[in-house]
Amino acid sequence: MSLAQLFRSPATPFGGWWREAHGVWRQMPNRAALVTLLAAWVTLFHFLGNSTLGYVHTPSLFGWWFWVYSRVGQAQDGSLDIVKILTVDEAYAWFVPFVVLALLWCKRAELAALPKRVSWPALGVLVAAVMVHVLGFMVQQTRISVAAFALGVYGLTGLFWGGAWLRATLFPFSLLALCVPLGSAGEMISFPLRQLSTRITSMVCHVLLGINVIQDGTRLFDAGGSYQYEVAAACSGIRSLTAIVALGVIYGYVTYRSLWRRLALVLAAFPLAVVGNVFRLSLIILSAEAFGQRAGNYVHENSWFSLAPYLPAIGGMLFLGWCLRDDREERTTERGGLAGLEPKS
Repeated sequence: MSLAQLFRSPATPFGGWWREAHGVWRQMPNRAALVTLLAAWVTLFHFLGNSTLGYVHTPSLFGWWFWVYSRVGQAQDGSLDIVKILTVDEAYAWFVPFVVLALLWCKRAELAALPKRVSWPALGVLVAAVMVHVLGFMVQQTRISVAAFALGVYGLTGLFWGGAWLRATLFPFSLLALCVPLGSAGEMISFPLRQLSTRITSMVCHVLLGINVIQDGTRLFDAGGSYQYEVAAACSGIRSLTAIVALGVIYGYVTYRSLWRRLALVLAAFPLAVVGNVFRLSLIILSAEAFGQRAGNYVHENSWFSLAPYLPAIGGMLFLGWCLRDDREERTTERGGLAGLEPKS
């Protein structure tokens, strides 16, 4: 069976998916115009997307992006170590576009039912994307052009499918911001996180655990000098922060319709990520206090314990989602209405 037959045959799982996807696509207006302009947009960024030719000799934004995220796994013979590529902090960028497509697919019925028409105000989004790309090209900051490309795709879909589409797809498209490589700019985020996590961990150890821990910048050590830890950039919590923010966007978009509930989940990701990182650092200090530096090092380096920050963060996110669930407000209104009908004593 050929690949085309695999996708089109109703006897295969791909066949049913293909027919449904094709049916949804057929409901969308202005398809030819959108595909034409998207192809032109991709062509622009392929030939005039990158001006930093000193690092990787390609004018393509996509070639530069691939080089940034794959260079850590490139061998001298040109081969790629996929495992090494997927273990870096920003490896999630490879999967973000597929997550965005999956979110749009989950809401396909609602999105297909939206009123769609050409929206000229959305042209302003596209113009803004062009200006952002020109800025990034002139100052040789290709990461700015990556954001411009994603913003342009968002604006083009809104141009042909209307303002209702833009409002409904804002959250999934916002995840594309995670495809922008931070590089050295991430230090502006990671260093304050390191300081905050160190300070809070020191307070938790003093107040809750009764452990006399001394803080010196981003270092934590006991008064006797039996153990000490440096909260390095890798331990800043930026990886867990990114994961929890993405979880908040996905959870909010799939679960709720109201904008304020979705925003509440996304904003809660920041304190929850700090709480998760403090939880992990406290485990390290507690282990070192009880069993010595070697035990603390084990907790610090063990891959299973590296998942510790996600436990309180995900638990807090689910609890907040339970508090914000849509039917809570409806039941409260119903109880209030019934109470108003009760006769006064």
